[in-house]
Amino acid sequence: MKRPAAIVLGCSAGGPEALKAVLGGLDPHLPQAVLACCHTGSETVELLCELLARASRLPVIEAAERAPARGGVVQVAPAGYHLLVEHDLHFTLSADPRVNLSRPSIDVLFASAAAAWRDAVVGVVLSGANADGADGLRELRRLGGCAIVQSPDSAVARTMPQAAIDRAGADHCVPLDAIAPLLNQLCLP
Repeated sequence: MKRPAAIVLGCSAGGPEALKAVLGGLDPHLPQAVLACCHTGSETVELLCELLARASRLPVIEAAERAPARGGVVQVAPAGYHLLVEHDLHFTLSADPRVNLSRPSIDVLFASAAAAWRDAVVGVVLSGANADGADGLRELRRLGGCAIVQSPDSAVARTMPQAAIDRAGADHCVPLDAIAPLLNQLCLP
C-alpha cells in the first residue's frame, strides 16, 4: 500500500471516547485528511466536535457540503446526513434513507472514500453496537485500502468491530491504545 492520503474512522456506542483516544495520539503534523463518522443520536455534532477538539492535536470541524477533504484536519460527518467523498475530493451530504439504521452511515462514508482514494485510504472501525462499517470496510479493502479494526476485547461495545472482522477482515486488529501509533507509522514519512 502506498502512503495514505486519507484516514476514515467510524464508531457508535463507546465511540466518542475511542475517537478522543485515537485523535489525541495522532501526530499534529499528519498531512492526511481525517474523516470521522460517529452515531451520536443528537441533532448536531457541534458538541462532539468540541469534545474531540479538546483531545485532538489536529483541528476538528464539521464537514460541509462541497467543502474539500482537507489534509491535517479532522472533519466530522454532520448529524442527519450521509457524508460522501466525491472523486474531486469534495464532500456531498445526502439525506438518502438510513443504512444499518444510521444516518450518517459509516458504510456510505467508507465506500465513497474507497472509490475516491482507492489504495490510498485507511479505514478504522472502532467501538459500536451495530454492524455499520463492516460492508464499507470490505469495499475499502477490495479497492486496495488498509483496514484497521479495534480489537473487540478493547471496545466498550464489541459488535461493530466484530462485524467488521467477520465481514471484511482486517490488515491490523489492535487494542485502542495501539491505533494512533499505528496510524502515525503508516501515514508519516
